[in-house]
Amino acid sequence: MQELTMSRVQTGRADFDAMIGPHLDAGYRTALAILRDPDQAHDAVQEASFKAWRKLHQLHEDKPARPWFLAIVANQCRSERRGHWWSVIRMSNIESDATRNDDTAAGNMDIDRELAKLPPDDRLALFLYFYLVLPMEDVGTVLGVSAGGAKTRVYRAAKKLRPGLEMD
Repeated sequence: MQELTMSRVQTGRADFDAMIGPHLDAGYRTALAILRDPDQAHDAVQEASFKAWRKLHQLHEDKPARPWFLAIVANQCRSERRGHWWSVIRMSNIESDATRNDDTAAGNMDIDRELAKLPPDDRLALFLYFYLVLPMEDVGTVLGVSAGGAKTRVYRAAKKLRPGLEMD
């Protein structure tokens, strides 16, 4: 068995940082889309990063790191939502109508309100496809389904979102 030296640990950490570092922001935004709480999202990404480090051996060399890491983030968020404290304490950071006064901000507020009504898995599917602009194969990887299944989930989530956004 080969002994793990400090230089190999430092090299491993540098490699891990280079591989996962560029995806931390996308991981945070993914967590925020699911949990809708900035503090919970930070905690989820931090825990997901630790899990990614421990599960680094599961990442295949020919597969991209981004969908693999985002899948870990999404699973961590699901675990946190099932946790006891999520159901007891839930705070939102919704801006008041007074801070948003132009038409674009009002439209964004409508979208935010309607997105909040969707189940977390539907929000995640829409977020991955439309906001992170991931290909369907990567969306499927994060959601744990095939590319066709991901396409179906995105379509159905968008269909649920439309009625609340129709013009009067």
